[in-house]
Amino acid sequence: MAEALHWQKSTFSGGAEGNACVELSATPTTLHLRESDTPATALTATPAALAHLLEGIRTGSLPAGPAAA
Repeated sequence: MAEALHWQKSTFSGGAEGNACVELSATPTTLHLRESDTPATALTATPAALAHLLEGIRTGSLPAGPAAA
């Protein structure tokens, strides 16, 4: 059986009550991110993949996606 994840609010959420927070949970091999207003939907990635994504966002080096319809 899978172990329950322990979610932590981001310090950038401002500490306000309500559903305007980003939450993080970690296991030995994966990181899980979700918005508190949609807790059933989470992004799961390895630390290396998430670091690559964040670096691409910071530097603007991500390839362009398909054009919006």
